[in-house]
Amino acid sequence: MEPIEIGLWVTGGLLVMVVLGMRVAFAAGLAGLAGLIWIFWAKFGYDPGRFGKALTIAVKTAGQVPHSKVSSQALSLIPTFILIGYLAYYAGLTRALFEAAKRWVAWLPGGLAVSTVFATAGFAAVSGASVATSAVFARIAIPEMLEIGYDKRFAAGVVAAGGTLASLIPPSAILVIYAIIVEQDVGKLLLAGFIPGAFSAVVYGLLIVGIAVIFKTVGPPVKGFTWGQRFAALPGALPIVLVVLIIICFVYNPFGGDAWGTPTEGGAIGAFIVFLYALKEGMKWGELKSALLETAKLTVMIFTIIWGVLIYVRFLGFADLPGAFSDWITSLEMSPMLILICILLAYAVLGMFMDAIGMLLLTLPVVYPAVMALNGGESVAAVDSAFGMSGTMCAIWFGILVVKMAEFCLITPPIGLNCFVVAGVRPDLSVQDVFRGVTPFFIADAVTIALLVAFPGIVLYLPSLAG
Repeated sequence: MEPIEIGLWVTGGLLVMVVLGMRVAFAAGLAGLAGLIWIFWAKFGYDPGRFGKALTIAVKTAGQVPHSKVSSQALSLIPTFILIGYLAYYAGLTRALFEAAKRWVAWLPGGLAVSTVFATAGFAAVSGASVATSAVFARIAIPEMLEIGYDKRFAAGVVAAGGTLASLIPPSAILVIYAIIVEQDVGKLLLAGFIPGAFSAVVYGLLIVGIAVIFKTVGPPVKGFTWGQRFAALPGALPIVLVVLIIICFVYNPFGGDAWGTPTEGGAIGAFIVFLYALKEGMKWGELKSALLETAKLTVMIFTIIWGVLIYVRFLGFADLPGAFSDWITSLEMSPMLILICILLAYAVLGMFMDAIGMLLLTLPVVYPAVMALNGGESVAAVDSAFGMSGTMCAIWFGILVVKMAEFCLITPPIGLNCFVVAGVRPDLSVQDVFRGVTPFFIADAVTIALLVAFPGIVLYLPSLAG
């Protein structure tokens, strides 16, 4: 049997295990190890006496992955960004941010829901975890929306959808993982997420206002805040602004000259600033311990997924499946843009059955080379490319599109993780309630993705400034 055939059989087995409910990390690791054994044994002509040698080579090959890949300095961004989010929660920054947003925009139809979206966007700027964002605002925003008469399903949908913004607005753990898999600059990818993330928040806000105008009982406005009260709420949100500015300066110096340091150093300094603010606000030892433990748990979960999937990716390299898929994609008699749209639609379907990080880790080693081949290759100039951009810019643009699709998958049934988190935090809500409430946001995400595809400049403006 040829290596490509082995690759297809093992990939099919992997998908079956995932659909049956096995965790992506373990399914990918098991499939990758089994595939390596199969390929090496096939090279020995399926000689029963040499199966042991094939097993030894496969285990050694798989065993090199955890340290060689996860020791990457770029991955050190993930725990620091996650820690910033948990420390910000215990420092009360999330409530302060929500209060400031409420006083400034709650007068709009559906204003409290719009405030929630803008507050989640602000919190996303100091936390790379969508699940944590949804859990925090389910505790803070939903009770206030219910108190003034919001429909509970709509309120839950707003929080679940708003939480997805953490996947795109830097610091984003998923963007870091994408950069490592495709070997692109982490700083440029983080920069590229700012405008699309803010754009997504604005689209969500416009959708909420439109729904509240049409269905007046869904989200009544909140009035009565004076200008003095509005300005008084701003200082509580300043630490978040400071952390965002620090991260921007460490990724790309807006004042000219070289960046101040690496994104990892920016994340560490941001975490330290939020830690000092939390101490000032009276954070107790138990809260600090909880923040550290939750950070460690989420980091270990992400790293475990990376370990398992990279073993599978190592197997794909031996099977040459990415190259075969790229050749097949480029041979199709369809326009590159239509093929790209079909790939994005495939992500929407796949996201119904897999979590976002696992989905990207499993698919990118095969899909990314195909997209780059469609554009004309890694080193192609903008004038010669299918999408009108250089290879580097195409990698960044595709990365933002894929991460936006990962956001979309966080709220789609039956696996939509953010919906399960909101329902878990709020015992008065069922998962079905949250899925019903989040349905209108599918339209907003579809509009956003269509505009990002049609106008790549939305994504590429900031990275182009960084050279």
